[in-house]
Amino acid sequence: MLFQIVSLLLEVAASVLGGACLLRLYMQQQRISMSASSGNPLGRFIFVLTDWIVLPLRRVLPALGRWDLASLVAAWLIELAQFSLLWLLQGLAYSYAAVLILACFGVVRLVISGMTGLVIIYAVLSWVQARSAMADLIDRLVVPLLAPIRRFMPLIGGIDLSPLVLLVLLQVFSIVLGYLQGAALL
Repeated sequence: MLFQIVSLLLEVAASVLGGACLLRLYMQQQRISMSASSGNPLGRFIFVLTDWIVLPLRRVLPALGRWDLASLVAAWLIELAQFSLLWLLQGLAYSYAAVLILACFGVVRLVISGMTGLVIIYAVLSWVQARSAMADLIDRLVVPLLAPIRRFMPLIGGIDLSPLVLLVLLQVFSIVLGYLQGAALL
């Protein structure tokens, strides 16, 4: 029971911190300003949550075009720390190579979960026609993901089903990821 509690707490902490690093990566890739003066409600929060790990990594890991490698590596290191602690708590039950593999899959799982959450929030906000800085930010983050689907899928009866299609695709990727993780750990 104690292991399950610790595992849950580590999962929550790693998801929040790693997810913030990945959101920072994606917002920078999309050129969304995160300064306090930009009106971005999440920018300052993301900076405060991730600067402690991203800024030192940025000294040794340059950006690759518009991709901030420091944020990506930070998310992986957070996942690695989570799985390393669980590995230690389980008494070194399996090889450390499995921990490295789990950390890689953990980052991909965070990406899928984060995108799923963003699409759900986007869909709900589109139903209530909320106009706010947060709704605009979510729109800027999700629309690039929906654009390819919208090219192939027209409105049906005036309703945009592209968020639903994207959610189904993300769930399919999640299932495939689970099988790939299982195969990689054999």
